[in-house]
Amino acid sequence: MPVTFSGNEILQLIHELVSIPSPSGFTDRIMDHIAGKLDSLGIAYQRSRKRGVIATLPGKDSSQQRMLSAHVDTLGAMVKEIKSSGRLRLALIGGSQWAHVEGEYCQVFTASGTTYTGTILMHQTAVHVYRDGGKLERNQDNMEVRLDAKVSSAEDVKLLGIQVGDFVAFDPRPEILPNGFIKSRHLDDKAGSGILLYLLQEIKENGLQLPYTTHFYFSNYEEIGHGGSAGVPPEVVEYLAVDMGALGDGQCGDEYSVSICAMDSSGPYDFRLRQHLVELAEEKQIAYKVDIFPYYASDASAALRAGHDLVHGLIGPGIDASHAFERTHVDAVINTAKLAYYYLFSPMR
Repeated sequence: MPVTFSGNEILQLIHELVSIPSPSGFTDRIMDHIAGKLDSLGIAYQRSRKRGVIATLPGKDSSQQRMLSAHVDTLGAMVKEIKSSGRLRLALIGGSQWAHVEGEYCQVFTASGTTYTGTILMHQTAVHVYRDGGKLERNQDNMEVRLDAKVSSAEDVKLLGIQVGDFVAFDPRPEILPNGFIKSRHLDDKAGSGILLYLLQEIKENGLQLPYTTHFYFSNYEEIGHGGSAGVPPEVVEYLAVDMGALGDGQCGDEYSVSICAMDSSGPYDFRLRQHLVELAEEKQIAYKVDIFPYYASDASAALRAGHDLVHGLIGPGIDASHAFERTHVDAVINTAKLAYYYLFSPMR
C-alpha cells in the first residue's frame, strides 16, 4: 500500500493538538481545529449533540461498519472558590492528582472570553514561612492558583471577570526531542487523536478506499467517562479505541511498542478482535505488547456500557507517567499508526 509512516509528521500533529487547551467540558476550540483539518482534506463529518466530531470514509461495504475513536478532552480543573486572598481554589476535572500539578503554570478562561495565567501552588509553599509545608497533604484545601494579576481580595478577582465555574487548563509544556521522544501533558489522548488525523490524511491523499465504511470519532468527554457512549451508528460492528498504553510496575508495555489491551477496569475486551490485532501485528512485524490496565476505561468500553451491540478493542502507544507529565517515543506512535492502518484494511472478524 502506498502510505508511508512519517513519524516526524505525526509528532508535529500531536504537538499541535497538545498545545490547544481542552479540559473536559471546554473543547469547542480544539473541535473547531479538527473540523478545519477535515475541511481542508475534503472529508465529510458531523458533530454530535455533545459536540464531538465524527468523520466518515465510505467503504466498499456499508452494511457492516467500523468506528475508531480517540479523545481530545484532557484533565483540567474548574474554579471552585475565589478566596479572600485573591487566590483561587480548584476542583479537578478527571483523574489528576494534586501532586501532579503542583508548581504547574495554568490558564483560566472566563465566560466573557478573557484568559488569565497563573501558577498552581501549595498555600504553604514558602519554606521561609511554613516550616512544615513539605509534610502537608496536597489536596483541594491546600492547593490554590496564584494569578498573574494585581489582586489581593476576592473582589479584585471578580472585577477581572473570573467566576466560580471558569475552566482551568494546565500548561502542557510539549517538547519533541531529537532522539524521537515526545514529552508533554495530555498525550492521553492527543497522541491517539494525532494518529487518527494522520491516517485520515494519508488515506484521502492517496485515494484509498476502505473495505468497510468507517467512522473516526474525536470524542470530548472521555476523561469523565461518557465520551464515546453516544453517536455510534447502528451499522457499526467493530469499535476500536486508539488511546494510550499505561506503563509501570507489573505492566508489559514500553514507550516503543503499541499496546493491545486485553482487559481494563470494565472487563475483558473482545477476544476475537484482540487476537486479530495480534495476528496483524505479527504479520506486519509491528512491535506490540498485550497488557491489562486495572485502573482504566476507554471510549470503546463506554459504548458497551451504553448498550451498543458491537465488539470492542483498544490499542495505543505506550505512554509513561499517565495523567502526569507524560512521555512516549516516535517508535510507539508509528507502531500504533501501522496497526490501526492495517486493521482498517483487514477483513471483519
